Amino acid sequence: MNYQQKSATSLTINVSGSPVVKAFMAGSFSGTCSTLLFQPLDLVKTRIQQVESKRSMTRVFKEVIVKESLTGLWRGVSPSLVRTVPGVGIYFSTMHTLKMSLCNGAPTPTQSLAVGAFSRALAGCIMIPVTVVKIRSESGQYEYTGILSALKRIKGAEGLRGLTSGLLPTLWRDVPFSGLYLMFYEKLKCMASQRSAISEPEKFLCGLGAGILASAVTQPADVVKTKLQLKQGASVPEVILRVARSEGALGFFRGGVPRTMRRTLMAALAWGVYEQVMKNMGLK
Repeated sequence: MNYQQKSATSLTINVSGSPVVKAFMAGSFSGTCSTLLFQPLDLVKTRIQQVESKRSMTRVFKEVIVKESLTGLWRGVSPSLVRTVPGVGIYFSTMHTLKMSLCNGAPTPTQSLAVGAFSRALAGCIMIPVTVVKIRSESGQYEYTGILSALKRIKGAEGLRGLTSGLLPTLWRDVPFSGLYLMFYEKLKCMASQRSAISEPEKFLCGLGAGILASAVTQPADVVKTKLQLKQGASVPEVILRVARSEGALGFFRGGVPRTMRRTLMAALAWGVYEQVMKNMGLK
């Protein structure tokens, strides 16, 4: 084996053994599982939020199945996967790096809030163009033949603004959610582990509790984000005023039930899978 082959082999081993790479791989795997399972809840949430008339989650489920068949509930799953898999990988690898380098692996509640918020902000900014495609695909108002063609169409018709539409409310939603979720999750795990070694079901319950609390706080930003990404040329103040005038305060919590169910179950599953994969890889 010559020098170049040895160098390439050594680099491959070093990269594959890197804790950051392992965290990215674990996060991506957990994101894939949770996205495939809970895509129908995300689609129903989008359909509820895109109209001003009040519709129940059950009614929307029935409408989609009748008009688009059962597979219609997974409409937009391709951009969801393209967005979530690397996005969750970026989130978990960034979070792992910050926790280990800045907090010695044991962050305080305040540090957990900051680490979670920064990690989600980074992932959200990188993946926002695919998020726009995902929302529009789920709405049923746009017909795209593929993710790349959709990105090209949006870029050609709306420019960079179209590709990044909804970035601000996305950050308003995801940054507090992730920061609060990580803070609540670590706190609940700490409380549970005081009695005895925490089990996997207990970890899942901690994830459910953290998800419910974080989802409730960030629901208004999710409504604004969805409406902004579906209406070309709209601004954040315009959307907020339109929702307030036409639907009142409750309008900012439209779609809250399916979103809370999805985000809570998805986050709990993602964290459970992530921590188990990291444990199997030899990392805490």
